[in-house]
Amino acid sequence: MPRGFCGRCRRGFVGRIPKPVNISSYPPVDALVPIPEECGVPLHLDLAELEALRLVELEKLSYDEAGLAMGVSRNTIWRLVESGKEKLITAFLEGRRIELHKKEAELRKTTPHVNYCRKMHRLPNNKPL
Repeated sequence: MPRGFCGRCRRGFVGRIPKPVNISSYPPVDALVPIPEECGVPLHLDLAELEALRLVELEKLSYDEAGLAMGVSRNTIWRLVESGKEKLITAFLEGRRIELHKKEAELRKTTPHVNYCRKMHRLPNNKPL
């Protein structure tokens, strides 16, 4: 996620507060680096995308079952799996680094979203939303 990212900034607009997803475990790595060299800008894989891929592709759960496990809808699981697959395939074909975003997820888990979001979004007169 880009610097200053808060889950509410989607396409430049402040949206609704995202629904939290259940992540069963955090991966031990922060990034996957191609060998022999990196080409281009790194791709950012969200933990929710990784968890959806794990449930659907590795554990062979249906989208409905994965949605129940993560606490989101079937359509959200489908969107997460499709975007995760697209990022992984792009990274392999173009030789790009894949970065996982554990720090932002841990920050959102420990910090109330309202306080975190108010730090990110300021009105022109420097007052929080």
